[in-house]
Parts: sequence; C-alpha cells; structure tokens
Amino acid sequence: MTVKLTVENALQAKTEIDKLVAQGYEHDDIYIFAHDKKRTKDVSDALDTGSVGMKEQGFLDSMKNMTSSRGDELRAKLAAAGLSDQEAEEYEEILDEGKLVIVANKGE
Repeated sequence: MTVKLTVENALQAKTEIDKLVAQGYEHDDIYIFAHDKKRTKDVSDALDTGSVGMKEQGFLDSMKNMTSSRGDELRAKLAAAGLSDQEAEEYEEILDEGKLVIVANKGE
C-alpha cells in the first residue's frame, strides 16, 4: 500500500514519519520530496528516510534525470516511489508551492 502525505515543513514531516514507523513502515520505505534538491537531501538526512535512486528508478531513468528539468526529475522520482503518472504530476505541483511530500511503500 502506498501512503501519500503533504506537509508544510520538516517538523510536521517528522511527526508523520513517526506515525508511519509506528504503523510498521521501515525508514527505507519512506521517501520525502521537496522541490529544492538541497532541501530534499537535508530533510531526508535529518529524518533518516530513503532516497529514490538507481535502485528504484533503474539505471537509464537515473541517467536521464541528470539532464532533465527539476519538474521532470521530480515526477520520475515520485513515480518510482509508487505514484501513478497522474499522481506524480499532481504532487509535483504541490512541491512547486514549497510543501513537502512524503511517500511510503511497505516492502513486499
């Protein structure tokens, strides 16, 4: 099951991540996204969440993202984390507003 949450800041994200962990999600199953790459890395590192990389996306998509716009890259990473293409587009627009998006997938 994929859980999708939107929060305003890292403090709210921590609260939601703690709830997900209490529900049985592993930190590696939880991904946090921000429109700004540095903010994504900082918040992900601080809250010990997974990051969408080559394992989730595959080699070719990872390489393609290196030359894509940030919006294209975010949509691809959101999709790799378990969202449909339409959901990825909707959540990318939320990221444009400066909010954080949390996606959690239980490892099957």
